[in-house]
Amino acid sequence: MKNVVEDQVASMYAELLPTVPGAHAGCSVCREDVMVYALNRLTPHYVSTLMGEVITRLGIQGAQPGTDATVVMLDAFTFVARNPRCGRRANT
Repeated sequence: MKNVVEDQVASMYAELLPTVPGAHAGCSVCREDVMVYALNRLTPHYVSTLMGEVITRLGIQGAQPGTDATVVMLDAFTFVARNPRCGRRANT
């Protein structure tokens, strides 16, 4: 059993990180916080077979679900930058 949205969020994190000013790029705490923030706001998609995974991945990569995930990820980056738990100074 697997939540394919976790893979999507991890991939989007790596893709969006260079474009987000003020993101704590080298911080594993901030990375996990961004991913957890996003995963708690996106609908999970659990699968148990390879066929289900392929079909689900195609569905969540569509225009609207992809856009929704991008918006949530950018919100997560902003939230974590303003409220870092790693000890760094907050970006405002």
